[in-house]
Amino acid sequence: MVALVIVAHSAKLAEGVRELAAQMTQGRVPIFAAGGVDDDILGTNAERIREALEAALASSQEVLVLMDLGSAVLSARMAIDLLPEEQRSRVRLSQAPLVEGAVVAAVEAAIGKGLDEIEASAVEAARMPKVT
Repeated sequence: MVALVIVAHSAKLAEGVRELAAQMTQGRVPIFAAGGVDDDILGTNAERIREALEAALASSQEVLVLMDLGSAVLSARMAIDLLPEEQRSRVRLSQAPLVEGAVVAAVEAAIGKGLDEIEASAVEAARMPKVT
């Protein structure tokens, strides 16, 4: 199974995206939120992200990380570097949009798809029309 980690500059945003994706899969996919420097300060915290990654790795073989903004990528990379070397290859950062990507990734993970397929579908979510 593939777990998801949601990284956002706001703890509320990360938790909200986690909640939405989890509801779409009725909780069948492990999804972890790592947002904010702390619960009240906007930003990203590599230690907080590392903790979410460790929890995700404990529950799944592989982890897909979805992020909101560029500096979240830097913090996520730093968090991956804090993991034991043998765990790093089990984590993948995604180019997918945060909300749509997380929902699509969660649904794909819930039906048992592998990491490559899940990430490809999540990235493709950026092209899904919202308004026609």
